[in-house]
Amino acid sequence: MMVDPQIVPPLEVLAVGELLIDFISTEYADSLEDATNFKRLAGGSPANMAGNLARLGRAAGLVASVGKDDMGDYLLEFVKSLGLNTAGVHQVDLPSTLILITRSQGVSNFEPYRQADAQITTQQLPAEVLQAVRIFHTTCFALSREPARSAILTAAQMVKTFGGVVSLDANYAAKIWPDQTEAQQVVARYCAAGALVKFSDVDWERLYGSPLTDPAQAAVFLHGLGAQVVCITLGEKGCFVSRGAEQHVVPARPIEVKDTTGAGDAFWAGFLCAFLDDHDLKTCALAGRKLAEMKLQHFGPLPVQINKSDLYLDVE
Repeated sequence: MMVDPQIVPPLEVLAVGELLIDFISTEYADSLEDATNFKRLAGGSPANMAGNLARLGRAAGLVASVGKDDMGDYLLEFVKSLGLNTAGVHQVDLPSTLILITRSQGVSNFEPYRQADAQITTQQLPAEVLQAVRIFHTTCFALSREPARSAILTAAQMVKTFGGVVSLDANYAAKIWPDQTEAQQVVARYCAAGALVKFSDVDWERLYGSPLTDPAQAAVFLHGLGAQVVCITLGEKGCFVSRGAEQHVVPARPIEVKDTTGAGDAFWAGFLCAFLDDHDLKTCALAGRKLAEMKLQHFGPLPVQINKSDLYLDVE
């Protein structure tokens, strides 16, 4: 299905990748074996992140593939309801992707059942759309399989050529991308486009095989690959952000955690929202922290509308 660029208005952010069904356990559980009841939610990191930006009033679009099934219909209607531009979302003759997830106050366990999500093609990413985008965002999940990988890497290079910025959530997991060496190579290629890169400490350990002991050294490594901005989230320790010589540590604040699923997506939406508003690096991180706090205290998606000014109320 070819996207008609005339029906796609200029977008501040275009997120590309997984749009799927999260089945999250309704009770806290250490493993899926212990979970018995689940709630269906629309999910997928790019969809979550773009949806959060739409809630903040940003012009955001989504490129994704879902099935021609009931779950695919539900997902498409859901992202439309958020105000996202969905001209790049298409339905294919494969089942929609599902993920079972444990509700957790720490790192959730999950089990993916993947089909439609990887069927993203270059036809969904025409140059006429990409040249107007300020930020092009994707994830390791989206880059883990063909044909999506090649389509996304080609589009990212086009965005860079057009003068836009590329962004990556390095949400690596071996269950999603078993070939760790290949994943490292693809992340390096994406960073080389001058990417804004977000890792969690868990992502880092999963991708590079050793615990993250020094965020500053990790940032040096990622800058060496070509990343212009590096953000490393550290759970209850906060986050570390770097733009080469400029570095900041933003501590976490004590809050009541109801659900960790999607907190990283909320953080990055807040960060990119501030980045689009031309705020400095530390303010971007603080805005990310604010939106992540809102998500951590809320089970399921954030409210439909969020006042963007709330992100900057307690910048300190």
